[in-house]
Amino acid sequence: MILIDPPLWPARGRVWSHMVSDVSYEELHAFAAELGMPVRAFDRDHYDVPSELYDAAVSQGAEAVGCQELLLRLTRAGLRRRKAVRRRPAAGSTATGAGAG
Repeated sequence: MILIDPPLWPARGRVWSHMVSDVSYEELHAFAAELGMPVRAFDRDHYDVPSELYDAAVSQGAEAVGCQELLLRLTRAGLRRRKAVRRRPAAGSTATGAGAG
């Protein structure tokens, strides 16, 4: 099932929704292609969908859900891909990772 949350996310002068699949990335990519979404709109586990395409996505069969429901179902499906956390060096360490003694 394709899921889409409401367009609530402002960025780059527009408002965006997130669109995911709780089945597979293949299903998501196929749906996005039919909607006319560029591949560059895919970010790890979702498509960023501009508010202008929200109604079209729902008309095409995406299920409108809240943000928390979307995240819950994506996670339950095992399709959630979190951002990599960049670790900062500990205070007093050098670029090689060796401490100051």
